[in-house]
Amino acid sequence: MSQLEKNQEAPFFRSANQDNKLIYLSDYKDEKNVVLYFYPKDDTPGCTIEANDFTALAGEFDAQDTVIIGVSKDDCQSHRDFIAKYGLNVQLLADTSGDLCEAYGVWQEVEKEGVKKWKIVRSTFIIGKDGKLIEAMYGVNHEGHAQAVLDIIKGLNAPAEA
Repeated sequence: MSQLEKNQEAPFFRSANQDNKLIYLSDYKDEKNVVLYFYPKDDTPGCTIEANDFTALAGEFDAQDTVIIGVSKDDCQSHRDFIAKYGLNVQLLADTSGDLCEAYGVWQEVEKEGVKKWKIVRSTFIIGKDGKLIEAMYGVNHEGHAQAVLDIIKGLNAPAEA
């Protein structure tokens, strides 16, 4: 699977959130920007920091007409537990089939200490209200990432300099 790039149409998705409600990309068309972030696993250190950071900034994202949606291969119950444990304010999609990870090119073979394995590479996609990718960021570091994404969104909505 090749990686996605800016300005191309975001791959369609339909996936269950933590409450087992189907969420469609088209739910947000012409209404909201979507920050779709993929992370390896619920309740692990880096993923918890990232989810907490997005939650801390959720109000600012909302003020920019932007929804935050996290995705991992964990199931709905795992997502509910993760949200409850940390008081998260983001939707989490349960991509138990891996179809969404495949569509966005985040399911990748990685090598660590000579051992190859397949895993979700921490990645974030900013999808505009028109359904096109504004940013496609692979292999991101969770440290300061939510703020960096918010800064990009604010830049989109900033009035053009005269």
